[in-house]
Amino acid sequence: MTIQHSRRDILKSSAASAAGVAFYHGASARRLSAAESPNEKLKIACIGIGGRGAANVNGVKSQDIIALVDVDQKRAGGTFEKFPNVTRYTDYRKMFDKLGGELDAVVISTPDHTHFHPANIAMQHDLHLYLEKPLAHNVFETRTLCDLAKKKKLATQLGNQRHAMSNMHRVVESIQSGAIGKVEEVHCWVGGDRGMPKMPTDRPPVPGTLDYDLWIGPAQFYPYQPSITPYGWRFWWEFGTGETGNWGCHILDIPYWSLGLRHPDRVEAAGPPVDALRTPKSMHVTYRFPESNQGSPIDLHWYHGTPNELLQKHGISAKGMNTVFLGSEGILACGFGSRKLYPEEQFADYRAPDPFIADSPGFYNEWIAACKGGEPATCQFDYTGPMAESVLLGNVAYRTGGFDWDSANLSTGDNVNAQALIRTPYRKGWEI
Repeated sequence: MTIQHSRRDILKSSAASAAGVAFYHGASARRLSAAESPNEKLKIACIGIGGRGAANVNGVKSQDIIALVDVDQKRAGGTFEKFPNVTRYTDYRKMFDKLGGELDAVVISTPDHTHFHPANIAMQHDLHLYLEKPLAHNVFETRTLCDLAKKKKLATQLGNQRHAMSNMHRVVESIQSGAIGKVEEVHCWVGGDRGMPKMPTDRPPVPGTLDYDLWIGPAQFYPYQPSITPYGWRFWWEFGTGETGNWGCHILDIPYWSLGLRHPDRVEAAGPPVDALRTPKSMHVTYRFPESNQGSPIDLHWYHGTPNELLQKHGISAKGMNTVFLGSEGILACGFGSRKLYPEEQFADYRAPDPFIADSPGFYNEWIAACKGGEPATCQFDYTGPMAESVLLGNVAYRTGGFDWDSANLSTGDNVNAQALIRTPYRKGWEI
């Protein structure tokens, strides 16, 4: 008897085999294993195709995009026009019902509050997943998706596109080669004061091009307001995660990668008075990590707002920078495209180590190759999941006060208010 295997079975088997191979993050060249047909195009559905989603669709256009899904026909219009022959959907649930068995992978670029549900359905269908940061809207959702990806042995990639930038590679190499000695403390920030939007007073009608009920999805209902959708949602707790969720995964990626960080055991935060509905214009979060590749605990500071006092103390220019490593033998300041060692005179003759992190073949190409049986992508969920959880925990600490974090049990100890934000309820009809 001859057993027939579908192309989808072969792709899943190949990716599962690759996932079982030990993988040292970022240290080896990307390769494509001997999958049955590594040159065959993936059949991909893209959910959320306006804004950041449009860029993600463009990133995977080398493959076979067979479905485009968006609740906002106006915002998605540009992408629809670029792919006039691809089937369009408003409701991703209907798309999965019809095409779930034909797909190989899904790209999701919706607002934070609607990451979990389509991602969960996709992986239940054994589909590989590219998901925008900060992975999900709360810690429970994030851990659930990461555990499911591991159980199903699926190829995943979080939308930390800056991870592929060569300057970040060079920073990691300098830190791990001991350029500034033992790292004792790290400070990261995003400048600006976005947040705390004005409370809407008008109630305009919902545009005919927007399915607002589907846009709300599992969140608690709030009347339509153009200052919330298509973009302002980011600064409302019910839908977004503020500037910390927006930029945290991108910027904390640098110390996470450099120092081998996983889960903090203590999280504290300070900032302006907490608003029940809206995210703040500034905050300062302190994470204590009990383990690192430096052989000792490390405090990591995150700021929404530039830490000018710290920079002035050490004579560091903020231009182009978002991270400062304080070491026993010096300081390294860096951004996505820049890096500098301090004191400058001490490092005048510094010679960078020979590169040992391979260039990325392209952030989207990493994931595509992983789906076809190659090595896991560099921002697979096993790496980015703990980082995304930490970003979300910073918001929890700001809203409820500090807590000891038991990552194994998703517990905030005796801070019951914090515990209530680790997993939040869904609107009726969206329960899981």
